[in-house]
Amino acid sequence: MLPRETLATAQIPGGDTLTLVSHGRDFIIMLGRDELMGTRMQFSEEQLAQLTLARLSAKAPRVLIGGYGMGFTYRAALAAAPERAQVVVAEVVPEILEWAEGPLAALTGDCLEDPRGEIVLADVAALIDDAVDGTTDRYDAILLDVDNGPDGIVREGNERLYTRTGLGRARDALNPGGVLAVWSAAPDHKFTGRLKDAGFHVDVQTVRARPGNKGPHHTIWFAIKAR
Repeated sequence: MLPRETLATAQIPGGDTLTLVSHGRDFIIMLGRDELMGTRMQFSEEQLAQLTLARLSAKAPRVLIGGYGMGFTYRAALAAAPERAQVVVAEVVPEILEWAEGPLAALTGDCLEDPRGEIVLADVAALIDDAVDGTTDRYDAILLDVDNGPDGIVREGNERLYTRTGLGRARDALNPGGVLAVWSAAPDHKFTGRLKDAGFHVDVQTVRARPGNKGPHHTIWFAIKAR
């Protein structure tokens, strides 16, 4: 059995410790003792971006992604986005970007140099608030992959993202017809109800963690704001 090697650690503000480990050719980010993400199962995070971008009609969409992680969603968004798109990523852990340019450089590739993209060291909720308050332009899509789902909070401050008030803020940060997409490791019928209560039309999709219909089932909510 191949041993796991610890490469680096980082503290989530108001949360647990992240540990980057290697396991043979694969890399894994651990949250405490649990696997948060890894290179063996990235398909659903890529689907989060691909399926969202496919729902957008804007010729130059403005997209906000909560959480960089290993960059799966970000790179998939760039691959699916048109030439004049703008993709903004909010990341609260500075070391994540250090890992992207260090141990994970081969995985990262040249995505951090893409002129359509921008990585901001900030809470995604703060960027949502900026759009609501008019400090920045509104978004055509907001993609949230900052937790294991509405009930799998990684960082205490993220809880408000999934409340009716937080969902209302996300709705107000979207352009008409915009999409709020939320990734989860498990289904949550109560969260579906909160999205509907916040005024969204909701489409819930189940995707697999690996291509070829393999791996665990994950859930993605696509909440569409009325035009």
